[in-house]
Amino acid sequence: MRTHIAVAVKDIEESVGEYTRLLGQGPDLVVPGSYALWRTPALNLSIRKTGEGAGTVRHVGFEKDEAERFTEYRDCNGLLWETFNKDHQAEEINTFWKSADYKPR
Repeated sequence: MRTHIAVAVKDIEESVGEYTRLLGQGPDLVVPGSYALWRTPALNLSIRKTGEGAGTVRHVGFEKDEAERFTEYRDCNGLLWETFNKDHQAEEINTFWKSADYKPR
């Protein structure tokens, strides 16, 4: 199981450089100017350029191999939680960014 954190950023390229240094590995996927994803053994981190809210957590959750479907719910604090497997995430990425053609390792 990987913990998932999705963060809003103001600049993809600058953020890719910083998070690559912090995580000690490059991203698995970069959609230039829009999105990036890292999948480490413990963490699934996605960043997305947004018009507002840079530096905020967009949502959190868990990547689980055994997840049969994508689910989401809001906790008592209003935070969005997602549960999915790597194929669900790839399908979402490829639907939103058709040019990504992302295939998870």
